[in-house]
Formats: sequence, C-alpha cells, structure tokens
Amino acid sequence: MRSLRSPTASAADVDAEIGIFGGSGFYEFLDDVEEVVIETPFGEPSAPLVVGERAGKRVAFLPRHGRRHELPPAQIPYRANVWAMKELGVRRIIGPCASGALRADLALGEFVVCDQFVDRTTGRADTFYEGPVTTHVSAADPYCTDLRRILVDTAHELGIAVRDGGTVVVVQGPRFSTRAESEWFQLMGWDIINMTAYPEGHLARELELCYANISMVTDHDVGVDGAEPVSHETVIRVFNENNAKLRDLLFAAIPKIGPQPDDVCATALRGARVE
Repeated sequence: MRSLRSPTASAADVDAEIGIFGGSGFYEFLDDVEEVVIETPFGEPSAPLVVGERAGKRVAFLPRHGRRHELPPAQIPYRANVWAMKELGVRRIIGPCASGALRADLALGEFVVCDQFVDRTTGRADTFYEGPVTTHVSAADPYCTDLRRILVDTAHELGIAVRDGGTVVVVQGPRFSTRAESEWFQLMGWDIINMTAYPEGHLARELELCYANISMVTDHDVGVDGAEPVSHETVIRVFNENNAKLRDLLFAAIPKIGPQPDDVCATALRGARVE
C-alpha cells in the first residue's frame, strides 16, 4: 500500500464506484490511497474522503462522525456526506452502524442487514428537495435488494452471524432510550435501534444511489431480557472487538458489487416530481 497522500485532490481528479460510511481505519487495506476534499452545496462533509482500490474496485470511505468521532449523531452533515459520494461517481453505498438490539435473541456482535427503518429523529435535514419543484420519493422499500443479498450471502460464506432483514428504529440521540421508550419499541416489534441510519439511507435514495445498512449489535437496549442501562463505553468496546469481522465482510463483499442495476434505487425519481 502506498502512503496516504495529503488532502489536495478534488472530485474532478478522483473517482470511485463504491462508497462506505465507516471508520477511518478501513482504508489501511486499500491500494493507492489518497484523500479528497469535496465542496458541496450543503457544507463540508464530516471529513475528507479517502479513496483507494480493493480487488479492482475504486472505493471511497468517509467516517460519518468525523476523524476523531467529534460529531454527535444529530450534527452529522448527512446531506453533504451523501452528496460528496455522488460527486466522486459513487453509485452504491454501504452504511455500517453500531446498534442496540431490541430482541433478546440477537447476540452481541451479530449483524442485521436491515430491510426497513422507522424514523424517530427530529429536526434533521432529511431531503435534498426543498422546492421549488415538489418531489416525493418513495421509501416503501428503503434499502437496495441487490446490495443486501451480496452482504448476507458473503456473511454466510465467512461464517459471520447475520440476520437477513429487520427493522431499525432511528432515534435522535445523543441520549439512549428511557425504559418506557425501549419497552414501546419492543412492543412495536422493531428489531434494532441506532442514531445514524436515518436520514443517510434515504438521502442516498433521493439521489438514486443504492444503499444498504449493516447494523452491528453492540448492546441490548435497556430492559431487553433484563439488560442494564446502555453505556457508551460498552458500545465502543463491543464495536471495537468486532471491527475486524466487519472489515472482513466489507472487503469480501466489495469484489462482488457490480454496476448499479436499473432497480428501484436507480429509478427513484421517476414519477416522484409534481410539475
């Protein structure tokens, strides 16, 4: 691997086909790595993007919380992050998230490749289309079926515990749930809880990009099978313990990700605009 270059390149100089929102350490296993500074109409992304090659694919990484994890969930510039990916030419994005389990049968370190979300956030900038053209993009099936299949199949091949499908409820943060809230989420039948899966995935859909979420179980939400209150220290410890497994999944999946098909992701704006 070549050493990391200084962040002087622009989107005009560098391109990528696959995007991953995740930790900065992932790029250590890429070839010909360089940082890219991108200006967007929505401000600066969380950090400069890191672009490199893996198994013949050009891959862009962006730590959504910033290089030093300085951005709380509600302050992440989601629109700038997703826009920057598209500026690089990315059409297919994977978004891993540390998540709490709302079910006792989900084990710590297990992955859930979600197929639905429930938005419980407030005040986040969650659309690119604020007028003057009214645009209603469907969220009925919010995650890319093809990317989900690749991730689930690859996890099975690697012997990684994975659930095919599940509903993630996204809360505002930075606080964790009250006992009453957690009980409500469980009664609703939702599977996973985190603070970052929305609006990231839906913003990708608004730009007609493919997006898949990987929720890694780092804890059980308070009250789940007698679980004690969640602590940030526990979440980070479990996430770090399983980070290598996530990296293995991502790097084994990348060679299997082909060009964007003409699917619901790529055609999201057809019939969505009222003119």
